Amino acid sequence: MDENKIQEMQILEQRLQNSMMQKQAFQMELAETDSALSEIEKSGDEVFKIIGQLMIKSDKSKIKDELLNKQKILELRIKSLEKQENLINEQAEKLQQEVAKSLKK
Repeated sequence: MDENKIQEMQILEQRLQNSMMQKQAFQMELAETDSALSEIEKSGDEVFKIIGQLMIKSDKSKIKDELLNKQKILELRIKSLEKQENLINEQAEKLQQEVAKSLKK
């Protein structure tokens, strides 16, 4: 029975690690989006967007809206992953307590 709980703890640890890696990737993407929004505020009327290997002149307000929308989505994903991490941590703590109790017996 203890082996199952230890295995379950390892699975939770893997899930936590995966979640943290995803969150880090989203945080990096959010930082890039924030930076782009900052730059767009400083720029004049001419704004360019990179699509694949092309740089295309685009409407400043349209790009700003796209970046703001992307920012909101990334923030929601990060919050969701943080909630998931908290749940995983709670599950891991319960398992650790159960294993500790069974080892004391």
